[in-house]
Order: sequence, then structure tokens, then C-alpha cells
Amino acid sequence: MHYLKLENILRLALAFQGTREGLSLADIQQSFNVGRRTAERMRDAVARVFPQFERCDNGERVRRWRLPQGTLGGLVALSAEELAAIEAAAAEWRGRGLEERAAALDSASAKLRAMTRPDHLRRVEPDLEVLMEAEGSALRPGPRPTLPEGILALLRRGILGCLPLTMDYRSRGAPEAARITVHPYGLLYGSRPLLVAAPEPWTEPRLYRLDRMSSLELGNIPFVRRADFSLKAFAQRAFATFQEAPFDVVLRFDAETAAEAAQWRFHPTQTTERDAEGRLIVRFHAGGAQEMCWHIFTWGTSVEILSPEALREQLCALLQAALDHHTGLNAG
Repeated sequence: MHYLKLENILRLALAFQGTREGLSLADIQQSFNVGRRTAERMRDAVARVFPQFERCDNGERVRRWRLPQGTLGGLVALSAEELAAIEAAAAEWRGRGLEERAAALDSASAKLRAMTRPDHLRRVEPDLEVLMEAEGSALRPGPRPTLPEGILALLRRGILGCLPLTMDYRSRGAPEAARITVHPYGLLYGSRPLLVAAPEPWTEPRLYRLDRMSSLELGNIPFVRRADFSLKAFAQRAFATFQEAPFDVVLRFDAETAAEAAQWRFHPTQTTERDAEGRLIVRFHAGGAQEMCWHIFTWGTSVEILSPEALREQLCALLQAALDHHTGLNAG
């Protein structure tokens, strides 16, 4: 137990040094899952060990503290597990066709190696090689889009600088691309990378697939970003990435599948409960009925759609259409 407390104090010291804005007591409570009194004691322990500890809230209502860069000096070193995690993440992004994200992680890994003492790096590299050979990602069916070179860097510049984006965009089913201008707000990475952008000032943002963009140009005159827009709230309205008016969903998994289903996070708003027969009831509020149907089908007959009835009817219609299609192929 004492070793665990020491480890948490060291982790907290690293967190204090790794932030520019500083950490509040609420940040400590959330990061370490502790109460306010424990958070205060942890903060005070760091302050006693490191006299460089300083307040940085500039008199704001919420107090914040930090450690200046370089305080921990040679106490900080990368483990083989941490380097392996970075390289595995780069390989995962590369496998999904997001070469720019993979390259950014490769660059971060190279910089971290360059900052690491050579003697320590020599000690961890054998373990790193073993971990990289022993760990991998299962191949999952899914899209691997081909993206225009440099598109992520350009989109990030537009998002950070609030610069309008003009591009040729080919909508689904359209015979050819149309020239449009949008205000970029953020990026979402699901089965496909998507840009969240508003087609006109102050209108509701929409989703644009990156693999359908070409001839991108950033404007010079910044737009005014909507202060009431939250990318997190926007993403949570949908089941996966389909954006439509959200509705209440209730699913019930049978007792044999309940334990497995309880480990799933179907949606950030979900709540779960067990009924008297051991079945798991999952409730959430989201849009994207078609993607819900696609996912529910993967659970086979172990799940029921309790509500809404329209979702159950849509699943039945999709299944019937697929059955008719494949039955017709067999008949032919």
C-alpha cells in the first residue's frame, strides 16, 4: 500500500510538470479517483518534496498549481511498455489508412528516444523488440480510405485558426463533386475519418468524409466560431457517426449474454440494469437508427429491441431485404 501511495505521488508530480495551465483539486480527484481531502494531501506531499511548486491561477476562482519544466530532471524515463504502446498505436492508424496520424506518432516516438539517456535506451530496447513481436492488432473488416496527402495538417490549421475551407466535395450518390465552402469545427475518427463543419455561418455543423474531398484551400479571413458548439456533445448525439434526431433506445440482452454485454459501451449516455431473470437492460439516447440496426444484428438472437418500435421494424426490414436479395441470387 505504501508503494502504491508513493507511485501516485510521483505520477501526480509528473502531471504537475506536464501541464501549462496547472492542475486543480478537482483535476486530481478525477485523475486519481480520490476524495477532496485525499487530493489535498497528495498536493501537499508534492509541495513538500519540491520547493519549486507554484500557484498559477492568476487569482482566478479555481486554484491551480504546477511544477516548472525540468523539475523532475533525470527522474523521468520511458519504459519499454510506453514506447511499445506508441509504436502499436502508430501501426494501428497506419493500418486504417491514416498515414499522417501514424507519422505524427512515429515522430513523437523518435523525439522521446532522442531525449532518453543512451544507457537507459539500451536497457529497454530488447524488451521493446519482444513486445512489438508479441503484440498486434486483430484484422477487422472495415474501410481503408485513401486520403489526399497533407489533408489532416491542413484541416488542423483551419480548425485552430478558424479559417474557412473551400473544397470539391462529392456527396453520396452525386455524379460529380461540387465546390463548397465550410467552417471547420473538428475531426471525428470512427469507421471513417470525418470533418465536422458548418456549411454556413451559425448553421448546424454537418459531417464530411475526408476521402471524398479534393482541391482543398484555406481562406484568409477567420470566421467566428460558435461559442455554444461542443464537439463532444455533437458526437454523443449519434450511435457511431450517423447524425439524426436522437431518440430513446431500450435493448434487452438475455441472461446468457448479459455478462458480455455489460462490458460493452454502446453509447456515452447509456445506463444499465439487471432484471429479475438476470437479463441486461441497456438504455441510451442517440440517433443513427441504421447503424444501430447493423450493430444489433451482430448480437444475433441474444438481444431484443424493447423500444422504439420503429427501430425494431427497421431492423426487420433490413433483414428481409438482405434475405430477399440473397435468396434471389440462389434462385438464379
